[in-house]
Amino acid sequence: MARDERATLLEVHQALSEEQFQNLKYLLGSKIPDGLVLQASRPELCLILLQRFPGNSLREIARILRQIGRSDLIQRFQLPLEEQIPEENPREPNRDTPNGTRDPTSGQHPGGIPAPPVNPRRLTEKDLMRVAKRLGKEWQEVGILHLGLEQSRLDQIQEENPNNSTMRSFEMLRDWQRRQREEATASQLLACLEDAHLDPEILNFLQSLQGN
Repeated sequence: MARDERATLLEVHQALSEEQFQNLKYLLGSKIPDGLVLQASRPELCLILLQRFPGNSLREIARILRQIGRSDLIQRFQLPLEEQIPEENPREPNRDTPNGTRDPTSGQHPGGIPAPPVNPRRLTEKDLMRVAKRLGKEWQEVGILHLGLEQSRLDQIQEENPNNSTMRSFEMLRDWQRRQREEATASQLLACLEDAHLDPEILNFLQSLQGN
């Protein structure tokens, strides 16, 4: 096992708050038995990840960090991301380029499949408000499990907006936006929320922004 990989995992774990670390372990439970991860300390979790995902532990951690809204750590520690491999028919390679490789000017993946649009535009407050209006009563669960916010901050938002659920959700999303900075895009928020049980219109709206 690579020493650098182990050291990087530990540094990532130490950069998380206790709540975020617990959320990370909870989400890892989909791939590792809860009995192994829920009681593990930060160093112990490093060893578990190295054993369970040999050579891919950093990629797995990067996947979870996106779900809890800590993509900033992916950049800070230069973690590898999951490769986005487009579906293609190996019997029908793109005739425009040799061996079916993608022509960077064609706007298509191998096999002639259109490449998904990429939108680097940051979300506006108007965009966030449209999402906030549909988050509903599960906003705190979304904030903790999918956006990586602290319970103490959510409690503060609750106190500041006791009678307006939309504003509570909006302020939570603004907190996420401030932390993500230039990474607060529709694509990034969609990646955080796609595993949450939300109104489908939220995901449809974020997907539509990617094409603008």
